[in-house]
Amino acid sequence: MQMMEWTEYKLEELLAYEQPTAYIVNSTDYHESYKTPVLTAGKSFIIGYTDETTGIYDKLPVIIFDDFTTASQYVNFQFKVKSSAMKILTANSELVLPKFIFYRMQTIQFDHSTHKRYWIQQYSQIKVKVPPLPEQERIVAKIEELFSQLDAAVTELKSVKEKLAIYRQAVLTAVFPSVSGENMVTLDSISEISGGITKGRDLTNVETIELPYLRVANVQNGYLDLSEVKAIKLKVSEKQKYLLQLDDVLYTEGGDRDKLGRGTLWKNEISECVHQNHIFKARINKNKALPQYVALWSMSSYARNYFYHKGKQSVNLASINKTVLSALPIPLPSILEQKKIVENIEEKLSVCNNIEQTVDTALQQAAALRQSILKQAFEGNL
Repeated sequence: MQMMEWTEYKLEELLAYEQPTAYIVNSTDYHESYKTPVLTAGKSFIIGYTDETTGIYDKLPVIIFDDFTTASQYVNFQFKVKSSAMKILTANSELVLPKFIFYRMQTIQFDHSTHKRYWIQQYSQIKVKVPPLPEQERIVAKIEELFSQLDAAVTELKSVKEKLAIYRQAVLTAVFPSVSGENMVTLDSISEISGGITKGRDLTNVETIELPYLRVANVQNGYLDLSEVKAIKLKVSEKQKYLLQLDDVLYTEGGDRDKLGRGTLWKNEISECVHQNHIFKARINKNKALPQYVALWSMSSYARNYFYHKGKQSVNLASINKTVLSALPIPLPSILEQKKIVENIEEKLSVCNNIEQTVDTALQQAAALRQSILKQAFEGNL
C-alpha cells in the first residue's frame, strides 16, 4: 500500500546540475593547516586543504557527482573542487530531500566502463521512485540510525586492524638480530636491483606484447592487492628484463613518506607479470640470503625508518631512488639463522593473519549489510 504512494521521476527532475568551473582550485599546494577542503567525488573525497578565499562553494547541502565514474558524495560544508570532471547537484526541495536522493543514488547499478561523461545524456535520465517528503524524512532517519550502529562496529574492527599492525611491527623488531656495524650488509651486495617499465612510451613500428603489470597500488606492506591488475604494452625484446620471478622482493619507489619501500615478496601469483618503473625488484642471491628474510626485514621498523628519512619529498609525494634502495642496511646472519628467524616470525604472524582475515571478512559483511539496508529502504521495507 505504501509503495503505491511513491512517485516516479527522472533524476534530472529531482536534481539540478551546475558545472564546477567557478570552484576549481588554482593551486595544488595543499596543507592541513589551510581552511577550505578540496573535494573529489571518488573514495578519497577530501584530497587536501587550500588557503584560497575565492570560488568557494557554499550553497549547501549538495551532492557532488563524478561525471566519469558516477561516484557521488553528500556535502554539507563549504569546499572547492579538484577538476571539472564532476557535476554539482542540488535537490529540488519540493520533491526530494538531498540526503534521501543521495542514498538512493548509492543503489543505482550503472555501467561506467566507457571513458566519457554520463550525467546529461544518460545518468540524469534514470527513473527512480520517491515517497512524500514526510516519508522520506522517516526513511532517512531510519537509515542513519542503522548506519550509526554499523559505523560503530566498523570503527571497532578497524581499531583491531591497527592494533594488529602494531603487533606485527613489535614481532619484527623483537625477532631480528640487533643492528651492529659488524653484521650489516647493503641490499645491493646480496641482490640484483632493477626498475620497471615506463608508461606512455612510443612503441610505434616495434614488435610488442601485452602483459599484466604491477603498479604501486598493487604492492602493499607485506602483501599484494591484486583486485585490479592492469596490462601494459612492451617490446618483445624487453620481456625477460621486466618479467617478475618467484621470490623477487618488491619495493615501491614513491607515495606517502611512511609507505616508501615496503618489501613484498612475489610468489608468482600471476603468470608472466611485469612491473612499472615505480616498482623496484630485488632478485636475491640465495647463496647469501633468503628472500623471505630480506622481505620481512624490509618491513621492520628499522627499514621503515630508513626509507622514511632517506625519501625525497616533492609537493604531494615522497620517493626513493635506486641508490637509496641499494644502500638499505640489512643485518645478515648465516642462512641457517635466517631460516630460524623467518620460521619464528611466520609462526607468530600466522595467528595475526588469521585474526586479520576474520576482521576483513567482517568488514566485507558490513559493506554488504550497508547495501542491504539501502535496498530495503527504497523498496519501502524500513
